[in-house]
Amino acid sequence: MGLILCVETSSTNCSVALASENGGYNNDVEVVHVLDLIEDQSEGYSHGERLHVFIEELLQRNGVSTSDLDAIAVSAGPGSYTGLRIGVAAVKGMCYALDVPMIAISTLESLTRQSKSLSAYIIPMLDARRMEVYSAVFKERTQVEGPAAVILDEHSYARFRESGKITFIGTGVEKFKPLLGHEEHEYIQAKPSALTLCDLAMEKFKKSDFVDVAYFEPYYLKEFKAG
Repeated sequence: MGLILCVETSSTNCSVALASENGGYNNDVEVVHVLDLIEDQSEGYSHGERLHVFIEELLQRNGVSTSDLDAIAVSAGPGSYTGLRIGVAAVKGMCYALDVPMIAISTLESLTRQSKSLSAYIIPMLDARRMEVYSAVFKERTQVEGPAAVILDEHSYARFRESGKITFIGTGVEKFKPLLGHEEHEYIQAKPSALTLCDLAMEKFKKSDFVDVAYFEPYYLKEFKAG
């Protein structure tokens, strides 16, 4: 039936989920193929300590083992450099050990799935320090621009804003909202979650859309700088 472990570590939210065609997990987001979810929505990074603990707990409470997994999906970025490295390294190790395929999913695309908005455009944005965000532009679930590192100002996304109300979602929306004055848009503060990896992972699994475990690298967008 396709049982997929989904791992999200691109932000401070350490999050894991099980995706299956026989979903049934109760949630406020329109996700079909999800069995269960465990996550830590705290503001501090806990991936190194909690990721493998969460995975073990998730499998145990659903009565499955690693040998039952048909694939493993990971949030591929952009996002936290360290968070992405931890998540991708863990998934690579499991894929090698279990000899199962690896699925990589855009963090920004996954983030759009947390919105039920009817806006023409949805723009996910992840905080990248100061006035910078990682973002892309989606229309009817199709990416039409990005992803890119964007320095926010009052002119950002101007040509899309001309079309009317836009939904901005992610960890970077609060610093953008004051720049738009009295324009009426929807702002959703949200962190990436393994919950919304599930449907995307199942879509890719059915198409055998896998990545090369040996050569895959997270999509950082920018080089790592200490400090």
